[in-house]
Amino acid sequence: MSNMTNSLKEETQKDPAANKRTKYRWVVMALLFVLYTVANADRANIGFALPYLRKEFAMSNTEAGGIISLFFFAYAAFQIPSGFLVRKFGARTMFTIGMLFTSVFTGIIGTASSVFALKALRLGVGVAEAPVAIASSATINNWFPPKEKGTATGIFLAGSKFGPLIVPVLCAGIISLWGWREIFYIFMIPGLILAVIWFFLVANKPAESRFVSPAEAEYIADKTVAAGQKAVKPKREYKLWWLDKIVRAKKVEPLAGPAQVFRSWDIYGVACGYFFLVGLSSVMMSWLPTYLVTVKHFAIMKTAFVASAPFAGTVVGNFFGGWFSDNFLGKRRKPMMMVTALSTSVMMFSLIHAPEDPVLLGLLLFVTGVLLALGYSMYMAYPMGRTNKESYPIAFSIVNMGGQIGGACAPLIVGMILDKFNWDAVWMALAIGSFICLAAVASVVEPVDDPVTRA
Repeated sequence: MSNMTNSLKEETQKDPAANKRTKYRWVVMALLFVLYTVANADRANIGFALPYLRKEFAMSNTEAGGIISLFFFAYAAFQIPSGFLVRKFGARTMFTIGMLFTSVFTGIIGTASSVFALKALRLGVGVAEAPVAIASSATINNWFPPKEKGTATGIFLAGSKFGPLIVPVLCAGIISLWGWREIFYIFMIPGLILAVIWFFLVANKPAESRFVSPAEAEYIADKTVAAGQKAVKPKREYKLWWLDKIVRAKKVEPLAGPAQVFRSWDIYGVACGYFFLVGLSSVMMSWLPTYLVTVKHFAIMKTAFVASAPFAGTVVGNFFGGWFSDNFLGKRRKPMMMVTALSTSVMMFSLIHAPEDPVLLGLLLFVTGVLLALGYSMYMAYPMGRTNKESYPIAFSIVNMGGQIGGACAPLIVGMILDKFNWDAVWMALAIGSFICLAAVASVVEPVDDPVTRA
């Protein structure tokens, strides 16, 4: 690292133009946002197609939930292997490979002629998409300085919710014009094109990119400001000593190496919380259209717009949550995680008495989405502060595996609940899960450089 820094300084001295700080990291962020929107649209489209699949392939609620869950089981199972693959081959290569195969498997779903084929192809999408998430988070960790990581992670995960936001409307239009199979053919195309663009435009690290000036590479590495640049204004002093006591803020050594990561309760505790949060999100993504059609009896376009409401909220919540954590909470991640867990529990309980009016229900779901997303991106940002850069892919693979197991279990459990009970029982179960999420997150340490105490 010292040799790289010295070479950057020498290049800056030789070439005055190199002293100008580029902002190519935000181009990478924009491309990452679009690509992850596409990846999440590929996993979310099955939820809107589900009522039509059930007409063609007779299946119970439990079987339908199982098809949804298969993606998440495969996705979860390949998180830790993906962490090691990204560590070995780099984020650029693994992201490209993962995105290409995700798109291919998505398109082939349109050719399925049996329930078995649907299950096998959903498994394929899950395996293929596993390295995409790990490579994406590793890219953010490599391409952004610590003070921007919360904001960048929030933008990135807004893309994960922007996909489900646009899916209902797009799927409704495609079904109205053609049928459910065309959904998967059409959704395949953007991912294939964008994966190739990613490979040629995004390097593993900023210093390896021909689009990044030495000044920007130094800024991302969090070194001193290059000569001739304006000094950065000092940040406001963090004074929330009482909040540091609540979140158990401490100065701790970053986890270095797989052995330390696998022995850390902090990583497992966050993974447990993510289990319930992703589970809730996957239920909203996969079962909400069915709820609106079968319980509220909304027409297809009305269903599409109301089903989009929570994901419109999550886009807003992800943007705000990451920015607020960086700029007002001194890069502390637990406060937003705890706020999301508590508020989401309340919102799930409120859905037991959901209004019949589509506008009011859409508003309620929008607020639910905002609250759900305030702390969502923090589950990706937390391991960035708890580990070094080399160990981060493995740490996040554990956290994301926990989340995706939740994403796999929740739709299946919902199907089982619906076969025995009703939607009131579903909302109550999700409310209890959110409260357990709060307890899990509260148990971990908040890693900070400067814990504050009462003056």
